[in-house]
Amino acid sequence: MAGADVHMCQTIFPAHANHRGELSAGQLLKWIDTTACLAAEKHAGISCVTASVDDIQFEETARVGQIISINAKVNRAFTTSMEVGVKVTLQDPLTNIQKLISVAFSTYVIKPAGGDKINLKPVELLTAQDFLEHALAAERRKIRLEHEHVFKNLMQECAMDNEVLDYVCNKKEDAVSTDHTHVQSIELVLPPHANHQGNTFGGQIMAWMETVAAISASVEVGVRVEAYNCEEWAKGQARHINSAFLIFNAANKTGELLTFPRVTSTTKDGLRRYYGAISRRRIRLARRYVLLKKEDNCIPLSWDQSNQVYIIKSNIAALSALAAKPGWEITSTLAHIKMFSLKERDALSVKVEMQVQVSSELAFSLLSDFTLHVHWDPWCSTCRVIKSVTREDKIYHITSPPANGNKPNDFLILVSQRQPCKAGDPYIIAVRSVALTSVPPSNKNYCRNEIQCAGFLIYGDGNSSLVSYFVQGTPGILSCFAANLAGLSKSIEETACMCTQYLELETSKDKCIQLNNTESSTVP
Repeated sequence: MAGADVHMCQTIFPAHANHRGELSAGQLLKWIDTTACLAAEKHAGISCVTASVDDIQFEETARVGQIISINAKVNRAFTTSMEVGVKVTLQDPLTNIQKLISVAFSTYVIKPAGGDKINLKPVELLTAQDFLEHALAAERRKIRLEHEHVFKNLMQECAMDNEVLDYVCNKKEDAVSTDHTHVQSIELVLPPHANHQGNTFGGQIMAWMETVAAISASVEVGVRVEAYNCEEWAKGQARHINSAFLIFNAANKTGELLTFPRVTSTTKDGLRRYYGAISRRRIRLARRYVLLKKEDNCIPLSWDQSNQVYIIKSNIAALSALAAKPGWEITSTLAHIKMFSLKERDALSVKVEMQVQVSSELAFSLLSDFTLHVHWDPWCSTCRVIKSVTREDKIYHITSPPANGNKPNDFLILVSQRQPCKAGDPYIIAVRSVALTSVPPSNKNYCRNEIQCAGFLIYGDGNSSLVSYFVQGTPGILSCFAANLAGLSKSIEETACMCTQYLELETSKDKCIQLNNTESSTVP
């Protein structure tokens, strides 16, 4: 059968809102869990329970009087579990404006009446979107299953990162001790809190968790839920129900995000929790990449004589704007290399900083000629110049090796290089995809990938430089970064190391040539 889907529509009343008239996250979590569970039971034909909920990010704030629409659909049925995708939208009846609030994914397992194991029937795939969601469900499941292993590796990395240790342990006057953020709440489960199976409603538990976390709030809040029956309560023997980590933002009246006071901890458990928060953030970034793979809206601009000036100008402007955006957060460090990420509503961008012992002029000369990238970049198999538009603007065709058993990729890119206009400005090497009728995609040999915005900014400081590489993620490009963000690979850092080594080796060659020329000029 086709993936079972369920639709719920709710008007937001004052009872659903907080003191600011905004729909409480706890109430929305109740509605999401109810709708998703009904979709799971519609497919299974038997009672189901929530096994896990992936990251849920709320993009918009809903208010009293507005309407919430929730669509839940089974994306894929595994043996005894299934993934349910949920899409939440907001509609204002006065303006008729619709906005996307959230896209979430939950895993449900069947709850048979007896002890017999029941296998789920597969989901019938009817549309292209069904096939896409079916494939992505397997990727998301892989991330869930690898979570524990990846998390342990990331925790070990954080424990060896001296910068992280110094940041969390060094006490500052404005720092808040994590010991002062502990909150405990005890709730009595009554009949209105139960679901149709007689168990505590999963959405209700999530609502209670959101309430106690909001009281504690300092950016990421960990919540643990334990349950007792009367006998267990008397003996003090708790049952662990579930755990979750909630992320909070604070905004002023104009909607600008406020900076939270930093936290500090010197206890062993506090450090463990701090390292865990950093590790979970990196895993969330990898999951966000999987979500971004759903939509690839990067359409290369067709290159012709009439629009080439506009494309060149927008190429430079896009890279400058990406670099200037606030919110870049560090995800990993390795010697003189740092990796950052920037999460936006519909994009995930990556920045890699390299401190190199090379003059900015030489670094610019070597990096702006993309035919030289084959000497250090493992993702660049071949590179040739297709068109020299100006001395500073060229169109290249690049091929990259196959990955994960897929066909090799190729790119058709415009590279625009600019020298600093004044002291303190960086050298700029901007990159974006273009389309040429003379070089059409070759589906037989390559899979054409697109670059929305990428490039280098190079700042000089005497004989050393800070080289920053930026890429605004489209699915084809972010596939190279996903494993790094999840901690499964160090390929990006390794590529950056090869770039650094190449630049510094070329500097050594340049110095040798200059020295030989000097010695030759002094020979009588």
